[in-house]
Amino acid sequence: MTRTIHVGHSPDSDDAFMFFALAEQKIDTGERRYEHELSDIESLNTRARRGELEVSAVSIHAYAYLADRYALLASGSSMGDGYGPRLVSREPKPADPVAALRGRRVAVPGKLTTAYLALKLFQPDVIEVVLPFDQIDRAVHDGTVDVGLVIHEGQLTYADEGLELWGDLGAWWLAETGLPLPLGGNVVRRDLGADLVAQIADDLRRSIEYGLAHRQTALAYAKRFNRGISDERTDAFVGMYVNEWTVDYGPRGREAVRTLLRRGVESGIIPAPVDVEFAG
Repeated sequence: MTRTIHVGHSPDSDDAFMFFALAEQKIDTGERRYEHELSDIESLNTRARRGELEVSAVSIHAYAYLADRYALLASGSSMGDGYGPRLVSREPKPADPVAALRGRRVAVPGKLTTAYLALKLFQPDVIEVVLPFDQIDRAVHDGTVDVGLVIHEGQLTYADEGLELWGDLGAWWLAETGLPLPLGGNVVRRDLGADLVAQIADDLRRSIEYGLAHRQTALAYAKRFNRGISDERTDAFVGMYVNEWTVDYGPRGREAVRTLLRRGVESGIIPAPVDVEFAG
């Protein structure tokens, strides 16, 4: 009997690359049929809190509020290994960005995003202004906010808008912990049962492996979702966030997830300890 599985993910070139083989039916998934629903990551975080989708991309920060209902799939992570969300401003970079951020109005792409959690660990004393991720650079440019926290392609394009880099939270996190910054992952609803969860985990892993093995074909598909950046930047962006970490977190990646969430708890940002379970 055919089983339809609803998958939510961002309309970004990296997610498109990751799900290419599933979306284009390049791999055999047996009786499982995947219906893809595209939405920005903060909307997906919110939907996952309601348990709407069987499988969804989410922020690792958001997983702190989902662990009772979802398990993290072992494949599908977006890791910033020495790079990640960036703080940008019209003003030149100060000598001490942490101190300079205190009391500033900072545009953030949602309070469940990992970018927001990393910002609050970096400098908790900011005035957050929540904006859609693709409006943040404009808000910085026109002076609505002092600093913007940019994600997705904005990490590569902020200088095109005449903005200055104040800090890279992925680089800061690596220096702080020696670990990559786990930005996003994919979750699967626990109530599907162990057998189906295992099959979904295998399907997603094979989709990622297929994309990496057929990179040019997968990139041609992913470029449809590149939101105006060049083919060269699409290639670079996909390479940043679909790689060996995406096939499997591995021991270091799993440690990174647990360390980030534990520090969120210790800092009072996340209200309770999180039991992290990886499926697949």
